[in-house]
Amino acid sequence: MTDARITTHPILEFKEGKKVKFTFDGREMEGYEGEPIAAALHAAGVRVLRESPKLKRPRGFFCAIGNCSSCLMTVDGRPNVRVCTEKLREGMRVETQRGKGVLFAND
Repeated sequence: MTDARITTHPILEFKEGKKVKFTFDGREMEGYEGEPIAAALHAAGVRVLRESPKLKRPRGFFCAIGNCSSCLMTVDGRPNVRVCTEKLREGMRVETQRGKGVLFAND
């Protein structure tokens, strides 16, 4: 797959830091430290970040500034993280969030 990295945006800058590894739904991926998680996912070909809670429609990288809820995911066990603004760090565990997300395994 070719790199689909976002290089220009009217508001945001996507700077390339050092390459880091993270997991997305159990698969190892690479991105640049400090870039938004959603940008790293987009570059890896991930277009669907979640489903709408009610109608289960796919949602992707939309506003890129944290105003909408299209990019809510579970990051390192924490639900409802806006991955369009959350900066990527080495070893992060990013997971597709189902519904409203849960804080604990038995919620």
